[in-house]
Amino acid sequence: MQQLKRSHLRALLFGLWGAWVEAEVFMQVTTALSDALGRYLDLTSEQMKLTASNMANVDTPGFKTQGFDFEQEFARQLQSGPDAVDLGQAQEVDGLVARPDGNNVSMDREGMQLAKSQLQFRMGVELLKHEFSSVMSAIHAEAK
Repeated sequence: MQQLKRSHLRALLFGLWGAWVEAEVFMQVTTALSDALGRYLDLTSEQMKLTASNMANVDTPGFKTQGFDFEQEFARQLQSGPDAVDLGQAQEVDGLVARPDGNNVSMDREGMQLAKSQLQFRMGVELLKHEFSSVMSAIHAEAK
């Protein structure tokens, strides 16, 4: 498996008391696609956290299943600009049957949701690896 190695420059900085201090400066190589994939992975991770919370509360009386529309939230993230930090707005999931204690968590539904989120995350990681590989190939081609 090929891993992306961070290129970095070593810089000598003049410290406050006149001493030379060595520090590392990291170069960030990003593209619009890598930024979008980063947001995709963040949202997928948030979905997995919500699913885990739902599963953990399966026996909590009155607990209502929480979730968000992944596709709608991802589209909103892409249009919100590069500095937006706001992740999915969790809300109660409609249309689920509640048990007599008021809890409506379905372990079958949550298991399927977790499997879906895991597949989405793996796909996002693979796409991001491919994007970084393409960027590194372009950098190495420029250096020749």
